[in-house]
Amino acid sequence: MNPLWPIRILFLGLCILGGYAVSQAAQYINDPHGALLGMAIGFGFGGLLIAVDEMLKGFSLRAFSATTFGLFLGWLVALLVDHSGLFGDSEGNTRQLIRLALFLGFGYIGMVLAMRSNKEDFSLLIPYVRFSPQNKPENLLLFDTSVIIDGRIADLIEARFIEGLVIVPRFVLLELQQIADSTDDVKRARGRRGFEVLNRLQHNTKIEVRIHDGDFPEEKGVDAKLVRLARNLNAKLYTNDYNLAKVAGLQNVSSVNLHEISHLMKAALIPGEVVQLKIVREGRDKGQGIGYLPDGTMVIVNHAQDQIGQAVNAHVLSTVQTGAGVLVFAEVKPEPAK
Repeated sequence: MNPLWPIRILFLGLCILGGYAVSQAAQYINDPHGALLGMAIGFGFGGLLIAVDEMLKGFSLRAFSATTFGLFLGWLVALLVDHSGLFGDSEGNTRQLIRLALFLGFGYIGMVLAMRSNKEDFSLLIPYVRFSPQNKPENLLLFDTSVIIDGRIADLIEARFIEGLVIVPRFVLLELQQIADSTDDVKRARGRRGFEVLNRLQHNTKIEVRIHDGDFPEEKGVDAKLVRLARNLNAKLYTNDYNLAKVAGLQNVSSVNLHEISHLMKAALIPGEVVQLKIVREGRDKGQGIGYLPDGTMVIVNHAQDQIGQAVNAHVLSTVQTGAGVLVFAEVKPEPAK
């Protein structure tokens, strides 16, 4: 049961009692049906307000302030047009009808424009509640879908490498839900992992997570909405999408690509250094074996094809930087691995 219904029932009872009290104080106090009439009027008044309350169930305080502001601007424009002298020749009922049409029309247009706009479009004019107290510097972190699904951002936050107020747009949540509802098993698993990461972030006491309702219907893609929201909020955009990071940089939006950070954090190997790794598969050329370091760096080991599934010590011969990362070429060390 909705917790508001007990309050509504109490309010409806008070309206009925109020109607009865008014009927007893009215001039038709001797009317035998006066009390019933007053109670019926009170019941109708209370029921009307409850119906209006039910219709405005999804109407937030922010939306109310936006519509009020839009209505005020619309009426202000209507007042200026009314006093401009354009309708000075009109008199009597015609003048009143024109004035009524002006205020109704401009008031409606103002409210519609305010509702379609987002908070950032006129945040300088309306004193909205900020995300954090004004005496604290804001550090807003805007996450896209790829970062949420990746999950490494949660580890960085728990290790206090990243601090601030996490902003998750509602259109990102919608995209994440569409991935989780996909018929493809891999996409469905990725979407569910994203929701698990969000739940983990929300239960983390080291950081605060806010769901942002702002949207840009005129923007078609989620990436364009993210860049525009990051620019309006002056937030730092976290992503794994290389192209999105580049587009954000071209529009002077601060962004962080976690893939680039992971590449920068990989340990640099020097030729002649000895590394221990497990050969997991054969290489492209004859006699080569492939192994991986703990950070995911691929190591191509010569003369290791016959040692697949075993741990070996390998001398680093050279390293090659590629677009996907660093390739390491090594040679099997004669002594066995411990």
